Amino acid sequence: MSTKLLRRTGFLAATLVAGVFTGAQAAEPIKIGTFLSVTGPASFLGDPELKTLQMYVEDINEDGGVLGRPLELIHYDDEGSASSARNYASRLVRSDRVDIIVGGSTTGGTMAAAPLIEQSRTPFISLAGAVVITDPVKTWVFKTPQSDRMAAERVLTAMQERGISKIGLISGTGGFGRSGREQTLAMAENLGIEVVEDVTYSPSDTDMTAQLTGIRNNSEVEAVFNFGFGQSPAIVTRNYAQLGIELPFYQSHGVASNSFLDLAGEAANGLRLPASPLLVPDSLPADDPQRPVVQAYKEAYEARWNESVSTFGAYAYDGLQLAVMAIENAGSTDAEAVREALENIQGYVGVTGTYNMSPDDHNGLDADSFRILEVVDGDWKLID
Repeated sequence: MSTKLLRRTGFLAATLVAGVFTGAQAAEPIKIGTFLSVTGPASFLGDPELKTLQMYVEDINEDGGVLGRPLELIHYDDEGSASSARNYASRLVRSDRVDIIVGGSTTGGTMAAAPLIEQSRTPFISLAGAVVITDPVKTWVFKTPQSDRMAAERVLTAMQERGISKIGLISGTGGFGRSGREQTLAMAENLGIEVVEDVTYSPSDTDMTAQLTGIRNNSEVEAVFNFGFGQSPAIVTRNYAQLGIELPFYQSHGVASNSFLDLAGEAANGLRLPASPLLVPDSLPADDPQRPVVQAYKEAYEARWNESVSTFGAYAYDGLQLAVMAIENAGSTDAEAVREALENIQGYVGVTGTYNMSPDDHNGLDADSFRILEVVDGDWKLID
C-alpha cells in the first residue's frame, strides 16, 4: 500500500512536475531537526525512528513538500547519551536554526535537551515516554508516545479485571524504569492494588534471578509487573521462566517490538503488555479508524526497509505528521504560530492513537489508546 494513503490531502497542495519543484525550486527548505539514539544501547528505539523520518520526509517532498517548500531533515545520533542529546539539541537550535524538532528517543535525552529548547522557543515533539516530559506542561515541548502513567494505569486495570489485587513490581533504575516505578506505585495506590514486593535492577545487570527469587518467595504476590526497556526486560523474562514462576506476568510498553521477542525467545510466551495496535493491525475491527493508518504504515515501512515494524518508529511517524499538520495549519514556520497550532490539534488519528492536544495536555492521548497484547507461540495476540 502506498505511503501516500497516510497523508492528508493538504500535502498535495504544491504541484510536482517531473520530480522537481516548480515555482518553488528556490524556496527555502523547512528544517526538521532530530537527535535520536540510532546507535548504542537504545538503538532499538532510534534506528526505526530515523528510518521512518527519512522515508516520510522523502515521500512528502515527492508530493510537493509543505506550503510549497521542501522538508530538510537534519539529524544527529546521540548514541543514547543524555549529554550528547543536549549538545546536539543546542546545535540544532543555535547553528542549524531548525524550524521544529521531532526527536529525542529516550526520556533522559529529552529531559536533558528540553530546557535549552524551551529557552530557544523552538517547537519540540519528543518520542520518549515518561510523563515528566509533558507533565507539568512545558510551553514548547510535546510528545507522541503514551506516558508511563498511562501504561501503569492500563496494566493495573487489566490486572484488576483478572481479580488481581497484590503484585510484585520489578523495574530498571534508568530514567524510563525509575519514572515507570513511581507512576506504578502511585497508580496502584489510587486503584487499591497493593505492591507487596518492590525491587529494581541496573541497566548493566546481566542477571535478575536474585530480585525475582524474592518475588517468587512472597506468597502474597498474585502477578508481576516489569517496567523497563532495552535488553534488561528480556533478561528478566528469561530469568522468570528459568525460576519456574507461573504467576501472570506483565511488561511495559517499553518492549513493544519484535526485537524483544527475538531476545526473550520462548520465555516470553504468556506475558502481557500495553501497546499500540501496530503489532496486530489485522486484529483490529474493520471499522476501527486506526486500522487503515496502522496497516499502511506497517506495509510501507516493511517494504522500504525489509524489516519488521516497531512501535518506536510509529512514534516518529506520528511526530512528523503532527509537525507537518501544525505548520500547514499555521500557514508558516513562525515558531509561535506552529506551537499554538500544535497545541490545538484535535482528532488526529495516528498509528499510536487519536491525538487531542490542548494547552493543558501536550501529549493528547489517554490510557485507552493502549491495547493489551499477549505473546502466544512467539507472536503478538490482541487480548483487549
